[in-house]
Amino acid sequence: MTAKPGLTLRPKLAGTLILTRQSKRGREILMGKRSTRHVFMPEQYVFPGGRVDRADSYAPLAGMMEGEDLACMCRVMSERRARAAAAAAIRETAEEAGYLVGCEGRITSRHPNWNAFRKSSLQPDARPLRLIARAITPPRRVRRFDAWFFHADADEAVAGIVKRESDELTDVRWVTREEAEALPLPHVTRFVLGELDRRLQQPASRPRHIRELARRMQIDPL
Repeated sequence: MTAKPGLTLRPKLAGTLILTRQSKRGREILMGKRSTRHVFMPEQYVFPGGRVDRADSYAPLAGMMEGEDLACMCRVMSERRARAAAAAAIRETAEEAGYLVGCEGRITSRHPNWNAFRKSSLQPDARPLRLIARAITPPRRVRRFDAWFFHADADEAVAGIVKRESDELTDVRWVTREEAEALPLPHVTRFVLGELDRRLQQPASRPRHIRELARRMQIDPL
């Protein structure tokens, strides 16, 4: 879907979290199906995530990821916005999938965004996150996002599981890499899976900007 001629929307900052775990079937990835009521990518399988809201800038995080991943984000935005993107990824994962990425701790924030954590005596924690990729929706689209994709090992990062608060995703499930390839995936999700493989196989590698890679591969991110 394209916007009106001559209209270029500014991308909205967004955060997405890819949770993986090890099982007897090998590495599994948490994914969910976007409901049919969505105008944007309906019935497509994606990772939990969404747009950053104002309160994410003040999220009660126990800590933030460090090193090259944070430095990579801070080359194009303030650390505060980088922190908000990570917080949004954690919050959306709790709301859409019920997985609480955090650690034991008491939070004083009464904002409803963090009710699940507060009731579970947990504090959201971005320290286990690792940056995988960034994707910006091309110009002339009705909806545009500046999406940052993070990864965390669920066996280490997930401190609790609660009932999902949102129906944004249906059929939330753990799938193997091979099963993921057989699902209806947006181009950007399929591409991010490849970047996830690369970073897991080469831990010292740096995250790459999907917009530049996609231009060469002629795919349409987001």
